[in-house]
Amino acid sequence: MTDYRKLFDLTGKTAVVLGAASGIGKSSAEALASLGARVLCADRTLDGADATAAAICEQGGSATAAACDAADRTDVEALAAKAQAEFQRVDIAVTTPGLNIRKTILDYTEEDLDRVINLNIKGTVWFFQAFGRIMVAQQGGSLIACSSVRAVTIEPGLAVYGSTKAAIGLLVKGFASEVGRSGVRVNAIAPSIAETALTGPFKQRPDIYNLYAGHTVFNRWSSADEVATAVAYLASDAASYVSGSTLFVDGGWTAVDGPPTGLTQLAR
Repeated sequence: MTDYRKLFDLTGKTAVVLGAASGIGKSSAEALASLGARVLCADRTLDGADATAAAICEQGGSATAAACDAADRTDVEALAAKAQAEFQRVDIAVTTPGLNIRKTILDYTEEDLDRVINLNIKGTVWFFQAFGRIMVAQQGGSLIACSSVRAVTIEPGLAVYGSTKAAIGLLVKGFASEVGRSGVRVNAIAPSIAETALTGPFKQRPDIYNLYAGHTVFNRWSSADEVATAVAYLASDAASYVSGSTLFVDGGWTAVDGPPTGLTQLAR
């Protein structure tokens, strides 16, 4: 019988997590390390990446840190070279950084557009290229990007951001079709609302915070850890036949048409 526990075990695996200083990236690095992977934590600020790596090591895991601007092709290529030199083999590579400038299309400037596209789309392509080349050469690996429910559901002011997240889903499908024969898997996660340092200000506006919670079937926000478990799954051998997919970790956000308000009892 298959040892299903072993399928989730990452002992002996190596991983790179870009965006590891906070939020979903930080929780993803912690999740991969707790399952046995050696993790290179990377972020635009080295101090943040260092803090995550140090916390992992304090808990008995194995982690190092590096600085990397996810929107800078040269930085991403340098991160891939560092990972290969440090690990020799890179089994898992995760990228989570994203940028949303909340403006209507009529209000978007060229600078706004460039900033969002450079990080969300170009940054994903640079990451896929740098780590995809390593994984194709070694004939295996798991690449994981970060999309969003905004790839398929939208509200005013999110059209540009949502379009970049939809593009990530298609980049995942396209790249999966190109590298699958080399044993490389390419997937994405799509969170909805996760409680992180970046979304902390929403708690200062209970009306908005509760409105968004009501869009989920659980009427609550997720923790970053709940999203990181999906990353851990896609990284593991448990997902050995999963590629080209976007895994929605959205609390049912995309399953319902609007917040389920006004319901007093379940239909019997």
